[in-house]
Amino acid sequence: GFDASVLVEFRQRLLASKEECLLFDVFLTKLRDHGYLKTRGHQRTDSTHVLAKVRSLNRVEVVGETFRATLNSLAVAAPEWLKEQWQEAWLERYEHRIENYRLPDGKQAREAFAVVIGNDGSTLLSAIYAESAPAWLREIPAVQTLRRVWVQNFYWEEGELRWRDLSNMPSAGALINSPYDPEALYAQKRETSWIGYKVHVTETCDEDAPHLITHIETAPAPQADDDAIPSIHQALAAQQLLPETHVVDTGYVDAQELVRSRQDYGVDLFGPTREDYHWQAKEGTGFEASHFAINWQKESATCPAGKTSSSWSPVEDRRGNPVIKIKFAVQDCRPCPHREHCTHTHSTSPRRVLTVR
Repeated sequence: GFDASVLVEFRQRLLASKEECLLFDVFLTKLRDHGYLKTRGHQRTDSTHVLAKVRSLNRVEVVGETFRATLNSLAVAAPEWLKEQWQEAWLERYEHRIENYRLPDGKQAREAFAVVIGNDGSTLLSAIYAESAPAWLREIPAVQTLRRVWVQNFYWEEGELRWRDLSNMPSAGALINSPYDPEALYAQKRETSWIGYKVHVTETCDEDAPHLITHIETAPAPQADDDAIPSIHQALAAQQLLPETHVVDTGYVDAQELVRSRQDYGVDLFGPTREDYHWQAKEGTGFEASHFAINWQKESATCPAGKTSSSWSPVEDRRGNPVIKIKFAVQDCRPCPHREHCTHTHSTSPRRVLTVR
């Protein structure tokens, strides 16, 4: 046997030299040589969530433990420099792990304590980024994490450090949840929510051959499934294992990837498209987007009542995709006898607006 730390060090060396797939690649080559893997067959990809092995922390615990982790890192990397910055109060506050039961009672008291931690962290960051400080201190991972966590949770106003309100924070998927694994992010997929990562697994699914895994890819938890398609195809192409048909679920199907998969790799991305989430489509009683005739050359749309749109505006949606926002005139929509099937009568803007890719 051997100590577990030996295995950890070995895995770290594999990752550092980008050889973590070395044995897997050899295995795929052997399978292909023996005829168990064939190119241009059918493969499928699906994702699953991976939990980060970190403690679940509230916001005050996160900032406190982040500062504590930074002190511990500096005590190893720059002990003499840290002695010059040391404050006696830090020993009492950060000697022990920051835990919920140790925090003050009540929301206001906890926020006040968070500001105390924030000022401690700001003092340390100011010293680290001072011209007299060694530049390499800023490259320490714990210091970089401290800076990011402080930007996410604090802000300056009138010369005072303030605790951010929940309405003034980044999205949950961008927040650092633990200083010991800053890449472990929050995500939610249907009824499942977790902090950690997402893993995409690709396997063959031909009926006349064994089902074999051909690719595994780890991604940030909040990343959309369709963002993984280009890298999956690139990896399969490098192994000469591209399928003819790539079967996926709705999360992987995107108009851009449908086109790019065929053009770049000759792969048919096959799966159900996203359903129209607007109430007209969900209830099945109204005019959904498919009921409108789109004239791309004239940059206009015609509604089921025969009225032509009044404006055509290229914009970006929340994911940064280019879309077209099409609006109809109020004077056409307000008196329309079909209005209840097209737009809510209680709407403050009684006209139909379409958004199409």
